[in-house]
Amino acid sequence: MRQCLTSPDHGYYTSHTQGRDQFGQKGDFITSPEISQIFGELLGIWVVAEWIAQGKRSSGVEIVEVGPGRGTLMDDMLRTIRNFKDFAASIESVYVVEASPGLRETQKKLLCGDAPMEEIDIGFRSHSKYANLPVTWCEDIRFVPNNPSKTPFIFAHEFFDALPIHAFQSVAASPSQPTTIAGLSGPIPLSKPSTTSRMPQWRELVVTTTPAPTLLTTSSRPSSKDPPPDFQLSLSKASTPSSLVLPETSPRYRALKSSPGAVIEISPESHSYAAEFARRIGGSPSPSDVSKATKSKPSGAALILDYGPMSTIPTSTLRGIRNHKLVSPFSSPGLVDISADVDFIALAEAAINASPGVEVHGPVEQGGWLERMGVRERGDMLMRKADDGKGDEDGRERIRKGVERLVERGGGAMGRIYKVLAIVPEAGGRRKPVGFGGGIDV
Repeated sequence: MRQCLTSPDHGYYTSHTQGRDQFGQKGDFITSPEISQIFGELLGIWVVAEWIAQGKRSSGVEIVEVGPGRGTLMDDMLRTIRNFKDFAASIESVYVVEASPGLRETQKKLLCGDAPMEEIDIGFRSHSKYANLPVTWCEDIRFVPNNPSKTPFIFAHEFFDALPIHAFQSVAASPSQPTTIAGLSGPIPLSKPSTTSRMPQWRELVVTTTPAPTLLTTSSRPSSKDPPPDFQLSLSKASTPSSLVLPETSPRYRALKSSPGAVIEISPESHSYAAEFARRIGGSPSPSDVSKATKSKPSGAALILDYGPMSTIPTSTLRGIRNHKLVSPFSSPGLVDISADVDFIALAEAAINASPGVEVHGPVEQGGWLERMGVRERGDMLMRKADDGKGDEDGRERIRKGVERLVERGGGAMGRIYKVLAIVPEAGGRRKPVGFGGGIDV
């Protein structure tokens, strides 16, 4: 996944193909910020509400977005935030985590206009068209300065679904004991026979080349006009280092080991990002007392919006998308968007385990969250403006359809399959964030 999406020369997001745009009607998929400006506006309202709930810090606030696409979400948030003067004045810097030079240039044009961009030690910097805020681009969140005195508000919209996964399948016990495990350079001998060979074992699903088709077939189905992809998923014949370690990291995974045929997907990089978010908000565990955090007063928040199941472990969700259609993730590498469902419970566990200074709320369905944030009221307001002496019926209809698409819950609609999860400073569960059943005192 990493190679296909972010390889410097031929990656889906990082290649330099002239005129290529992955987003929108002319691209491969449409994201919520591209559907309606209201989406980004409500995220801007959410961060203002969370800032108020945390005591209205007058300085040191940072806005961070990972995987910002065209920059539409950040632009809508900053445009909304400027209407709240005290909060806008508290923002010290904006950070954008982006691996693609082409997308970085697109984001810069939208967020900063003609302002010059300079290369700095951690990436690139320009200044926003809103309040001249410094905007810094970094290739990885590890390059974003981590100062415990700051208050970071972190946004990840359709970011985690693009992070690499490992897939594993439980297999029944083998009658013979294994003497090797599969390594990158070949079989690795075991120093002594496995003592668990009579128990079901995890085997990794690995990418292999597709066998050449034979002339004879027993299938009664007509052959496809499209040739099969060059690659496929195959079950490893022996344990791999990953299959011995990753499925043992959570009781949720271990509970399925005894069910031969069970398939699970695990994204260690996703867990690392969630843990990093948590440490920046709540501080790392203190070396002298792990129940206490190194950040004297936890502050900030992270909001994660993506698609995936509410509480179950994703299974067999690896997919490719091209021209708004599902395709094999193994077809046309570098030209197809590849993603997998997000395991929100795993993100929550990673965040809580990383910092004693945070708590997690959600996941909740996007449709309900947006409605609690006032998406319909804002839609009505924009439709009235479209009517105000203009008679813009087409504009009204675009606004109405945009809102409905964001909140609709039927079948595979966005309001249902997309979820929202928040990481906030630990408060013993006494305070729920706005959109998750809580409110604020203004």
